[in-house]
Amino acid sequence: MLSTAQLWTSNWVINSNPISYHLQTFASNNYYLSLFIMVLVEEKHVTAELLPFLRVHNDGTVERLYNPQLAPPSSLVDGVRSKDTVISPEVSARLYLPCNTTEKLPILVYFHGGGFCIESAFSILSHQYINTIASQANALVISVDYRLAPEHPLPAAYEDSWTALQWVATHSTEGLNEKDEPWLIQHGDFNRLYIGGDSAGANISHHIAMRVGTEELHGGVKILGAFLSHPYFWGSEPLGSEPVTSRETSLLYRTWMLVYPGAPEGIDNPHINPFAKTAPCLAGIGCRRLIVCVASQDELRDRAVHYYDAMREGGWEGELSVFEVEGEGHGFHIFNPNTKNAKEMFKRLAGFLQVS
Repeated sequence: MLSTAQLWTSNWVINSNPISYHLQTFASNNYYLSLFIMVLVEEKHVTAELLPFLRVHNDGTVERLYNPQLAPPSSLVDGVRSKDTVISPEVSARLYLPCNTTEKLPILVYFHGGGFCIESAFSILSHQYINTIASQANALVISVDYRLAPEHPLPAAYEDSWTALQWVATHSTEGLNEKDEPWLIQHGDFNRLYIGGDSAGANISHHIAMRVGTEELHGGVKILGAFLSHPYFWGSEPLGSEPVTSRETSLLYRTWMLVYPGAPEGIDNPHINPFAKTAPCLAGIGCRRLIVCVASQDELRDRAVHYYDAMREGGWEGELSVFEVEGEGHGFHIFNPNTKNAKEMFKRLAGFLQVS
């Protein structure tokens, strides 16, 4: 019996059956076509990575190496209840309400950190931190879970955060329907509306406050104050003790280029560099009180202090303060909440939120 290879190449097959000739030709062409396709199809590989957090592959898939451990809402921890809610198809949040209160409470809309690409409002770190703030400040807190890059590049997080703030503001007007959140209506004091965040969340807070300076919130609600803790600001030109060389290989630079690849002006886009030539005037910020929190060992410290100085000298007439903790690094109060310095920071933030 002839083998398959012998059948394809034998003159007997070709001459006795014309169809076989065409099949042989197709097989031959298909073989070379397959080789051609193999050359064209690029093997999957990593195009960007932020270790130890994530990798991005050339086919667009994101490999998340760090996934925060999530915490469920609590029925009662440190005198605070919490629950989750859906604000829009893209945005959800966790609400925190101190118990045994008969008075209206200040409202804090909080934006978590994580370089716009990691962490969650539902992580254990965020949950413990915000539960502490709600308890010590006796405040109603809405912790926003916005979409993350690189799956959802900026400005998605900014838009989600604005959506969340507007949703909160809708509860300031009279009338209750099934879509409204009763905690906000029954316990929220909209004359004491605050926003705040850490790291990337502080960056979001700044830009939300700037937007409120030019766009009205639902019902004419105003933001009383904002806190910016260890804000994620950066730029091409070093400030203070920031590194002069290798800026484009730094984690801060690479993170921004990953989360906002289409940013006009790149690392000098006003969203990451509030001192850029195209950035709006800081005096237009839409709140009356502002505190900037910094840590002496944080690489972002000097730029945050420069932000404070620019606000102070830029003609803004609000109440401005800076709070610095010596010997600590970025986000120390979230990662090590039981230290003396962390407790002092919680006390300072709580005091800021309690002022009417």
